[in-house]
Amino acid sequence: MKISQRGQVTIPKDIRKRYGLNPDTEIEFVPEEGGVRIQKRRSRHPIWDYVGFLGQGEDTDAFIEEIRGR
Repeated sequence: MKISQRGQVTIPKDIRKRYGLNPDTEIEFVPEEGGVRIQKRRSRHPIWDYVGFLGQGEDTDAFIEEIRGR
């Protein structure tokens, strides 16, 4: 398999079917030692917007009790 002059490659049908790479599936290129891995782009879960929200060392249970007004 070769990369075309436009930078395109064709993913063989059996591989697309096996991994569910349908038209309009977003993929990403992940650099790794010795090469690049192609994988489906993972959708960002909304919970990641709150990771680290409380900061370091704060007590999660106390925060929940505080926002509940207890």
